[in-house]
Amino acid sequence: MVQIKVFDEEHEDDLTEAVNVWLQEHADIRLLDIKFSTAVSDFEEEQIYCFSAMVIFST
Repeated sequence: MVQIKVFDEEHEDDLTEAVNVWLQEHADIRLLDIKFSTAVSDFEEEQIYCFSAMVIFST
C-alpha cells in the first residue's frame, strides 16, 4: 500500500534531520519519492520560512 509522511520545519537543516531520522527508523519501507517545498511570508517585518517534505513510500 502506498502511503505518505509529511514533515514541516522552520529551518532546512531541521527538515533534513527530521526526514533522515525518520528514514533510519523506518529502514524496512520502500522509498518511492520525496517532494520538497519552501514557502516564505512576512509578518510584522519578520520573514517566516516553512520548509516541507512529503515522503512517498510503500510498506
